[in-house]
Amino acid sequence: MIITTTDFVPGREILEVIDIARGSTVRARHLGRDFAAAFKLIAGGEVREYTKLMAMAREQAIDRMIADAERIDADAVINVRFTTAAVMQGASEILAYGTAVKLK
Repeated sequence: MIITTTDFVPGREILEVIDIARGSTVRARHLGRDFAAAFKLIAGGEVREYTKLMAMAREQAIDRMIADAERIDADAVINVRFTTAAVMQGASEILAYGTAVKLK
């Protein structure tokens, strides 16, 4: 599966736009991570625990987007974007989405 943030695949012709491919995950904060992060709020700096959590969430959202594209028989997902939203206090959704296409 070709995944790109551009609206084309270099050297390939798009034959058909199939649909939007999407994948999401909702992650909640963890009490242990919150405790460690509280020290960062005082001292400042990167909250590595949350950086790792969000990186894992992005990868899972990408994997689910790819699975959605494969389900609709796409060859590529172009113009890929990410968005995040608070679902409830302490939980966020990461959404990966793009245009599923058939290539020549």
